Amino acid sequence: MSRGSSRRTAWEDVPPARKRAIGKALREVDAACDRTARVHIDPIGAVRGRYRAPRDLELAGLVGACVAFGNVKTLRAKVEDAFDRLGPNLTAVADDELDVFARLGGWRHRVYIGEDLGRLLIGARRVQRAHRTLGHKFRADLDVGGTLKGALTRFADSIREAGGLHVAARERRGAAHILPDPGKTSGCKRLLLYLRWMVRPEDGVDLGLWKSVPASLLIVPVDTHIHKLAHNLGFTNRRTMTWAAAEEITSVLREYDSCDPARFDFPLCHLGMLQRCPSRRDSARCEGCGVIDVCRHWQGAAKR
Repeated sequence: MSRGSSRRTAWEDVPPARKRAIGKALREVDAACDRTARVHIDPIGAVRGRYRAPRDLELAGLVGACVAFGNVKTLRAKVEDAFDRLGPNLTAVADDELDVFARLGGWRHRVYIGEDLGRLLIGARRVQRAHRTLGHKFRADLDVGGTLKGALTRFADSIREAGGLHVAARERRGAAHILPDPGKTSGCKRLLLYLRWMVRPEDGVDLGLWKSVPASLLIVPVDTHIHKLAHNLGFTNRRTMTWAAAEEITSVLREYDSCDPARFDFPLCHLGMLQRCPSRRDSARCEGCGVIDVCRHWQGAAKR
């Protein structure tokens, strides 16, 4: 929850015994998550499978995260297609604006076209070149002061301007949407996902490239799976995936790991994907769920 806000959260009314039970369930879900298997159907799998050099991974991660919305199979295929077109040496290709546009000609995903993705990549590469790494740029934005949201806003604005997305956005929705604007109320799931990939320690999923940024600062990227699970567990009563909802959910997870609250994001997200987490009690879909014992829909009920 934002500093200075007096809004009472759902979590404040949860009894201590229930909080302990939820913590136990979270740790069990985290321990049981088969990261090796699940990473292959996650957008980060496409990034890790193609690139090794840190600067390439920074750029590929931004591409993969910013395209990550919609059906996971479809978006994985679109990310793979983009990487097929761009080739194995991403930084070298991104230095040639005309080559980038030529390679991505005809590429399309949802409201995005190849030019939108190209401008994102070109802008990110220009910022990367100016600051040695995108991690150095983000750390500098963080050092200016203020919040993570402020740093992320400055970071995104610099890429948007360097790639010409701010101009293209006047004419095309895809150019405006491909790089989220943290300055607004949106939860900015895709940019927070990118931060998680870059900042969290290497664990077979996240990359741990930005070691100067502490994982304790991360805010959980809230997609439909995380939002539904968080609501069912009582982390938030907010019905929309806003930045405030992401802060509220993260503040709860920070109680269970103050140094690395986003560690729970990947296992919980994939639990939600596997269970197709419903908004009510559903014996078939809830069967085998790792948090069924602490889900608000199953409190006090006999479960099979």
